[in-house]
Amino acid sequence: MADSNYSMEETRPMFYIGEHETKRPLPVTTELSQHAQDLGYDMLTTPVTNGNFHSRVLSLLSSHLDATEGSAQAQPLPLIPALENVDTPLVPDHLISQLIVFTSSWVDLGSPDPVVAHLSRQVFNLEVAYAAFCGVVNLVVPGPRAENGPSGVAQYARAIKQALSTGGYIQFHILMPVDSSRVSEEEDLGDLARFVRPEYVQKASQAAYPFAAWDTWNTIRSICKYHSRLAVALDIPKRLSSLSLQARWYSEPLRLLILSGKSFISNDKGSWVLHKTLQLFIMRCMRLKTTPWLLLANIGPLPGVDDPDAIMDYPSGYLSPAAAEDAPSPGSSVTATPTPAEAAQVAKKTSKKSSSNDPTPYLSYLRYIQRNQPSATQIERFGDNFQDYLQSPLQPLADNLESITYEVFEKDPIKYAWYEEAIARTLEDWRTQNKSTSSEDGAVVIAVAGSGRGPLVTRALNASERTGVPVRVYAVEKNPNAYVVLLHRNREVWGGQVTVVKTDMRAWKGPVKADGSSGKVDILVSELLGSFADNELSPECLDGVQHVLNADDGISIPASYTAHMTPIATPKLFADVLSRANNSGDSSAFEIPWVVMFSQFDYLSVQPNQPQVATQLSDGRKMKEFDLNPPLEPIVHTAWEFRHPQPPTVLAQSSLRRGGSAIGGGGGFTGGDGANEHNYRHCKLTYPIQEQGVCHGLAGYFETVLYSGSEGPVELSTNPVTMDAKSKDMISWFPIFFPLKTPMHLPTNSELEVSMWRQTDDRKVWYEWLVEAFTMTNGQRIRLGISDLHSSKSNGCLM
Repeated sequence: MADSNYSMEETRPMFYIGEHETKRPLPVTTELSQHAQDLGYDMLTTPVTNGNFHSRVLSLLSSHLDATEGSAQAQPLPLIPALENVDTPLVPDHLISQLIVFTSSWVDLGSPDPVVAHLSRQVFNLEVAYAAFCGVVNLVVPGPRAENGPSGVAQYARAIKQALSTGGYIQFHILMPVDSSRVSEEEDLGDLARFVRPEYVQKASQAAYPFAAWDTWNTIRSICKYHSRLAVALDIPKRLSSLSLQARWYSEPLRLLILSGKSFISNDKGSWVLHKTLQLFIMRCMRLKTTPWLLLANIGPLPGVDDPDAIMDYPSGYLSPAAAEDAPSPGSSVTATPTPAEAAQVAKKTSKKSSSNDPTPYLSYLRYIQRNQPSATQIERFGDNFQDYLQSPLQPLADNLESITYEVFEKDPIKYAWYEEAIARTLEDWRTQNKSTSSEDGAVVIAVAGSGRGPLVTRALNASERTGVPVRVYAVEKNPNAYVVLLHRNREVWGGQVTVVKTDMRAWKGPVKADGSSGKVDILVSELLGSFADNELSPECLDGVQHVLNADDGISIPASYTAHMTPIATPKLFADVLSRANNSGDSSAFEIPWVVMFSQFDYLSVQPNQPQVATQLSDGRKMKEFDLNPPLEPIVHTAWEFRHPQPPTVLAQSSLRRGGSAIGGGGGFTGGDGANEHNYRHCKLTYPIQEQGVCHGLAGYFETVLYSGSEGPVELSTNPVTMDAKSKDMISWFPIFFPLKTPMHLPTNSELEVSMWRQTDDRKVWYEWLVEAFTMTNGQRIRLGISDLHSSKSNGCLM
């Protein structure tokens, strides 16, 4: 996939930036919206209701409290009359789709006071209903308050769940802080929480822990059953905390990142910039398939609104070095957060000839970050349409693949180069060790088993030319359509050097000799590996064709492969599988190991003693050269291994069992005759969980040794721990995802045990998996939970 097909601008994500004022003084009109666009903003925000409605609610509450004070008789809860035109700046017009709308922050949906809670729910329901009527698409709802405790979160979540059914087309964005349980707001004398009666005032809750806000969000979305229209609006602080918490929020459905003046710090030149950790987090979020929008909040009124003569320049993203210079490093003093007066300070008028003062410094800086993002890598460009997209694993034995599938594989820039290197080293060692060959003329006999459209055949011929070792190549392929392509390439590209054989590799008798007998193969090359190494039946296929391999010196490429896994949190994928199960009638959705290019997810088990706070890079590299991947390394355990060729005794025993002979025994445990039970596997793996989280499933990977000789091994890997060292930028295989029907909640410092089986009944192969959670209490290991036993038998890979 040539880089020249992509311009630099096409490979950088776009930033959609809006302007938000908590107390916008003017309704958003067509003129105001156009003015904001002239300044360079993509959108504006507006409240559903205004101060007039707020005053009406406060008067109603005050009247009710006065009527009930000292009264022994119960009074009915107050009811808010319908909205009037003076209560809201919204009308259903063409601007609605361009606005992000906020519900009132002065309500308290989780209040312990039944009167306050009742009024808050009425306000919220009125606002949601009217917003839905007007056609609002994006609605931001302030998150629950920490002081109300867990019961308040439950009340809040119930209100959100009800609202999801009221506003059937609205995308709800829950405004959450990064690392505390309440979005910090300026004190509002009209906040309903100030009117909670003394008997309902709760004791101060315990100090918030770093994951408190995430835990609150997790409770809300769990009660709302991972609703597809529920997302996060994240209130960004001046500095982000630990990398583990950043990774957790990154895995969530982020739709809005809100940056206030308090998010910025001043560099040595007095320009407002973002801390390096925050820059990297934003740029990483912008690589997601669905990129979040950015909101600049409460940075002062839109400049020029009251001055029609002012000339405003669209922020280009081209800033002077001084303006864009990074803020001081963490070791130095950090300039204080800008005051409201500083944040509001803008040029009132700008000459047409001179523009020394930037009227939108925060916006200009974000556009600067946009322009200076790293270009998309080759893997990112290749996987642009595949991020977090669930695909059923291939069944190459049962199905004939389409040409486009082969074409996608053939675009891999790494895999086939490494295969060629493995074949070349094998040939060199063959010559150095003076091994005999299976041909009459001394040429090394190579068979490409499952050759597809022939990329490995080409690589085998290249390896022969590189090393000067003569070869005789056989291309074995069962797909009748690919067979036609192989014949064409043999005539047009390979010059007739290749013998093309149309057959299932397991039925091939071997090269035909001059006397009509079947010969042997010296090197057996295949690319039968799947995302979990063995999930596309590479062991069964290579067992079936091993009879053609030279028994003395025959070599299999690959020589071995291992399956690996680690637990992950991936709310998006869980929601997708849940939707398939509930809405698409796919009852087996949670029993399928899905192939997927993971993007928005979080590793739950990571290596200890890693830096938990990202520090500013001090080596002078430009922003576009930064590594956007967080340095937290996952703990990935090996599940099992397969080696080829198999010991002859194993295949002999398999042959005896096939057909149910008395010599072979009574048959397999899972059905059949037990002929394939040497390919059964089982593992039990334990993962430490350092921070609380939710396990939605297991991520599976593989590593393979193609060949290991005198110059060392040639290896491929999709394991995130070893991939860069062994086969960086390889794109042929995406990981595999083993989902859980019910997410497993894991506390801090717990353990997750994974049990997995590779089962077979001689007709198909499938996987079974379950997870268990444990914690230590008073020296005892206590089981916290256990998942269902999942089984892919109904979707097993047919042999």
